[in-house]
Amino acid sequence: MDSHKFGKYRVERQVLNEERLEEVAHRKSYSETHPPFADKLKDSLRCSVPRLKRWALSSFPVLYWFPKYSLWDYGMPDLISGISVGIMHLPQGMAYALLASLPPVFGLYSSFYPSLIYLFFGTSRHISIGTFTVLSIMVGSVTETLAPDSSFVINNGTNITTVNITAQDLYRVQVAAATTVLCGLIQVMLGMVKFGFVGTYLAEPLVRAYTTAAAVHAVIGQIKYIFGISPKRFSGPLSLVYTFGHICLLLPQTHLPTLVVSAVSIVCLVVAKELNIFLRPKLPVPIPVELITIVSATLISSYSHLSSNYTISVVGEIPSGLSPPNLPDVSLFRHVIGDAFAIAIVGYAISISLGKTFALKHGYKVDSNQELLALGLSNMGGGFFGCFAVCPSMSRSLIQESTGGKTQMASLASAVIVLVTIMKLGPLFQELPKAVLAAVVLVNLKSMFKQLADIATLWKRSKIDLLIWLVTLVSTLLLNLDLGLAASIAFALLSIIIRTQMPTYSILGNIRGTDVYVDIESHNQASEIPGITIFHSSATVYFANADLYLEALKEKSGLDISKMIIYKKRQEAKQRRRERRAERRAKRQAIKEKRRTRRAAEQLAGAPVFSVEEEVGQWRDIDLDNIRTGEQKITERENGTVFVIPTTPRTPDGHCRWEYLKGGADPENTSLGWLSELPDGDTTTLGSSSEDTLSQDLERVSLGSLGKWTWDIHSIILDLSTANFIDTVAIKTIQNIFQDFSEIDVDIYLAGCQTSVVEQLERGCFFSESITKKNLFATVHDAVLFCLNHHETRTISGYEPSLDSCISTKL
Repeated sequence: MDSHKFGKYRVERQVLNEERLEEVAHRKSYSETHPPFADKLKDSLRCSVPRLKRWALSSFPVLYWFPKYSLWDYGMPDLISGISVGIMHLPQGMAYALLASLPPVFGLYSSFYPSLIYLFFGTSRHISIGTFTVLSIMVGSVTETLAPDSSFVINNGTNITTVNITAQDLYRVQVAAATTVLCGLIQVMLGMVKFGFVGTYLAEPLVRAYTTAAAVHAVIGQIKYIFGISPKRFSGPLSLVYTFGHICLLLPQTHLPTLVVSAVSIVCLVVAKELNIFLRPKLPVPIPVELITIVSATLISSYSHLSSNYTISVVGEIPSGLSPPNLPDVSLFRHVIGDAFAIAIVGYAISISLGKTFALKHGYKVDSNQELLALGLSNMGGGFFGCFAVCPSMSRSLIQESTGGKTQMASLASAVIVLVTIMKLGPLFQELPKAVLAAVVLVNLKSMFKQLADIATLWKRSKIDLLIWLVTLVSTLLLNLDLGLAASIAFALLSIIIRTQMPTYSILGNIRGTDVYVDIESHNQASEIPGITIFHSSATVYFANADLYLEALKEKSGLDISKMIIYKKRQEAKQRRRERRAERRAKRQAIKEKRRTRRAAEQLAGAPVFSVEEEVGQWRDIDLDNIRTGEQKITERENGTVFVIPTTPRTPDGHCRWEYLKGGADPENTSLGWLSELPDGDTTTLGSSSEDTLSQDLERVSLGSLGKWTWDIHSIILDLSTANFIDTVAIKTIQNIFQDFSEIDVDIYLAGCQTSVVEQLERGCFFSESITKKNLFATVHDAVLFCLNHHETRTISGYEPSLDSCISTKL
C-alpha cells in the first residue's frame, strides 16, 4: 500500500568515489570556476549598455516601476493610502520628537524629507519611512547625554535656577543631526561593500527583546511628561535603574493637573483604539484616533488656557515653513560614532524585516544591499535638514498596505500631508500639552509590551532562543541601548559558536532494503553494518570543534586509538620476544642433538657427521615453521571493544593485521562476559579449542542479543555531508585520523563531501600517496558497498548485508 502511494525507484550504477565521479561528471578545475582576481576586476570595470542599464535600474529602483505606473490602477489606492498614513505621521512625528528630546517640529521634518528620498532609492513598495519609537529613544539617549539640563542652567541671582530651553534645544538638534548624518554614512558605506547580510545576525528573538527593552526606556523617558516632574538624567550602565529610582523619589512632587490630562488622554486613546479594532472589518480606513485626540486636546488647551492657568507644559512655538539645509557639526562625530553605528544596524534590521515581510506577501523582491543604501541616503539627506534617524514604522506600514497602497507613490501623498502641516498648520498645535503626546507614545508601546508573551512561547519552542531573548532584554535594560545591542549580538554569535562547537555525534545504521542511513540510537529499524562504523556529525568540522570531533569518533566507534597502539606495540614486542626465545630454544636443542649425533658418530664408524651450523639451521627452520603455522591468538578487551591479535604474522612480509570485535550487547549479559573480567593489560592465549569456543560464543551473542551483533571492525566512514567548509585545522585532524587508524589496521573513508569541500581539501594538500581521492565517495552508500566488496566481512547469523537491493554495484 505504501509502496504504491509513495512510489519506488531503482538505480543501477557503479560505486562512485571522488576520482571516478570527476571522470563521469567532468568536474571543472578550480581555476575554471574561480577566475583570478585580476580578471574579476577587469570584468567589473568593463562597461556596456546592458550593464549600464542594469546598474541604473538597481541603483534607482524608481526607474523600474515609475515608467510602468498606471494611474488608473494604482492612482486612487495610493492616494487613499497616502492620506491615511500622512494623518498618522502628524501625531507620531510630534510625539516621537519628544522621545528624541527635540522640539516637535523636527519630528514633522523627519516624516517629510526621508520619505521623499526613499521614494527614489528604496525597493520596498509598502513600508512607510519616518519616525520610529526605538530609534527615537536611541537618539534621545545621545542628545540628553551630550546636552544635559545641567549644562544649560541659568542663575538669575536668586535661589531659583532655570534651564535655557532655547539654547538646549538648538544644541540637541545639532547633536541629533550629526548622529543621523553619521548613521546614514555608515549605512551607505555598508551598502556599497555589499554588507546587507549584517541584518541577518539580528535574529527575531533578539530584535523583539531589544524593542521590548527600548519600550521600557521609552516609558521611563515619558514619565516626566506624564507626572509633570523633572528627574535627573543619568548616563552610562545602570542609568535606567538610577533614573527610575530618582523618579520614584520625585513622585510626591507630581503635578496633578498634568497627571489628570495624561490620564484622560490615555483612557480616551485606549478606548478609541479598542473600538477601532472592533470595527476594523467594517471600516475601509482606520479611525485616526491619535490625530483626533491631539486636535481635541489642542482646542481644549487653547480655550481653557491650560498653560497659563494650570502651568501645564505645552509644545510651544512651532515655526512654519521649511528650514534651510545645514552642514552637521563634524566635531561631534567622535562623540556619537558608537551610537550612530548601533542606530544604523537597528534601523536597517527593522527596515529589511518589514520589507521582506511585505515582499513575500505580494510577490516581489527586496534587495538587502539597496535597502541599506536607500535608508542611509534617507538619513544622510534628512540630517542636513535637522531630521533625526528614521526607519519604517510597523503601524504606518501596515496601514499603508492594508488600505490598498501599491507603490511608494503613497509615500509621496503622505509627504504632501506633512508638508501642508509644516507650512500652514504647525502653529495651530502650539497649545498642545506635552502630556498628550506622551500619552500617545505610551499607548502605542502596548504592542511592544505584548512581546513579553514571547517568554512562554520560546520556553516551549527553543530554550536557546529564550536565553538570547532574556540576555538581550536584561543587557539592554542595564547597559543602555548601544552597549546592550553590542552585548546581545555578541551573545547571539557566541550561542552559534557553542552550538557548532558541540554538535550531535551519532553512528549511522542502514534501513534494510534502502540506501538510507539514520542514527541507530533514535531509529529502531536502523542496523549497523557488520565491520563498518559510519560516523556522523550534525555540524561542519572546523578549528573550534576539531578536537571534539576526534574524541567523539573514538568514543562512538569504541576504538581508543592511543591505547590500542600501545597494546599493539606491546603485543608485537611480546611476539618478537617469543620468536627470540623459540630461536634460542631451537639453538639449544640443536646443540644437544649435535652432541648426541657426535656421540653416535663416534660409536658408528664411517657414519656422516653434520656441522653445528647446519644442524642449528635445520632445527631452527623446523621450529620456526611450526611457530609460524600456529593458530594461537591473543584476545583482549579494552573500552568496550574486544580485539583479537594473531600471535604470528599472516602475510609473507611479516605484517600482522589485528581484528577488532565490536560488542553490541552488554558483555555482562552475554557469553563474552568473561572477557570483561580480564584486568587491563592481561592477555589470554587461546588454542584452537579456545578459538572454537570463541566462535561459538560469538554465534550465541549474535543470536541472543536482540539484533545487536558482534563483528570485526575494518572500516570507518566519516559522513561529511553536513560540512559546508573545512579549514586547515580540520584537514590536519582528518589526516591524523587516517594515520592513527591505519596504525591499528582500520581503513578510513570520507563520504558526501560537497564540491567546495573537495576543492578546499585539494588546496589544503590533504591528498597524498596514502590518502587519495579513492578514499572519498559520493554518498555513504557508495562507501558502504565499496567496503563490503573489498574487505573480508564476517557474515553474522541474523544479519545478511544485502544492501544492493536498491543500488546494484559493478566494481
